[in-house]
Amino acid sequence: MSKILKNITLLIITALFIAGCSDSDTPKQGEQYQPLTTPLTQTEIKPVTEVFSLTCGHCRNMEASIPELEKLTNQDISKIHVTFNDQAQVAALIYYAAVMQLNHMPDEAMMKDLFAAVQLGEGTTISQQQKAIEEVFTSRHMISPYSFDDLQQKALFRYLNQAIDISKQGEFNSVPTFIVNGKYEVLVGGHKDIQDIAKTINFLLKQP
Repeated sequence: MSKILKNITLLIITALFIAGCSDSDTPKQGEQYQPLTTPLTQTEIKPVTEVFSLTCGHCRNMEASIPELEKLTNQDISKIHVTFNDQAQVAALIYYAAVMQLNHMPDEAMMKDLFAAVQLGEGTTISQQQKAIEEVFTSRHMISPYSFDDLQQKALFRYLNQAIDISKQGEFNSVPTFIVNGKYEVLVGGHKDIQDIAKTINFLLKQP
């Protein structure tokens, strides 16, 4: 009888252990992700889209991990610049001035320079920051957004208005974050590292 009880106890403990491991391995709604109130269907929204701002220090840190995240998820990650305040909208204009001229997202090197120029830090004058931003563009033989003519400004504001629509519809209140299949928002703060974020993204990519 004692041996039977030991075996039953062992089976129960093993089952609980397996259940615990299985549960912890599955991303949880409200902790690692949440569904969007309204799905995003705009063409700018890809299977995995980063929502970010050039003014955000955490976004700047995340940028260095994007190549690794793309490898771990086997996805090309697109970007949407948030516009939830005046500062973010100005930064969005700078970002989309690059997108408009390149006809695609800036590469890793240009993103690094854009973050650095926008986040020069305290004590920086407006003219110093403008000069730094202009240098990012002119060093690549691109037109500085400060030198756009009327037609270019109108085209740029179309990009901004699209970003505003997506920001409002997505109800984003913090960055960086990632949108998966236009339906789910990854809660970055609920993850311990980039591998953990990739696990949630891969899980959400398989969801209906």
